[in-house]
Amino acid sequence: KGLIYTESDLIVTPIIDNPKIMKQAPIRFDVKTLRMPTYSAEKLSSLSETEWNDFLQQVCSLLDASDKSTGAARSKMNLMNYLCTVAVHKEMATKLITSQLFPALIEQLRAATTWNIRAKVARVIGLLALHTSELKENVPISEAIMLLTELIRENFRNSKLKQSLLPALGELLYCVASKEERREHPRECWVVPSAAYMVLMRCLQEG
Repeated sequence: KGLIYTESDLIVTPIIDNPKIMKQAPIRFDVKTLRMPTYSAEKLSSLSETEWNDFLQQVCSLLDASDKSTGAARSKMNLMNYLCTVAVHKEMATKLITSQLFPALIEQLRAATTWNIRAKVARVIGLLALHTSELKENVPISEAIMLLTELIRENFRNSKLKQSLLPALGELLYCVASKEERREHPRECWVVPSAAYMVLMRCLQEG
């Protein structure tokens, strides 16, 4: 009995950006080409409500822009890299996931024209899910899970895209499970479709 359980069973390791799973390239963004202020997480947390809303508006406007031209796609990738750097801070992740940015990211995941933009958007979503300390009932987590499930199913033979989408799906599922477990009166606030589990199991079976 003493050998069945180990202390490592109780340690939760991240799925996304975990070097033991897949080595990620360092995140870099070009301040000059981003047409908005690139505040640090610390600076963002000290913004007034008006400044914070202005910042979110600028981010969402850049997300909504078309990514059909090479320059526009590069600009969007640059924005995603910047968001990755602030999404790893708990306070910022919690503020961003409950803001209008999260629905905008879901829309971008749906509308992106290239797989590398989709992969970056999924990475931001996964990092927000990993680092958020709070999850409000109005956050459209179920929609994000359903969309990621559909995209994995549609691109099942595209291993590069699948490896980018799966960690985000895993982090969202873990986030929902852990937040519901901690609730005083547990009830299912975020519906997880059975298709998500089926896709997950199929991915695991394929190694």
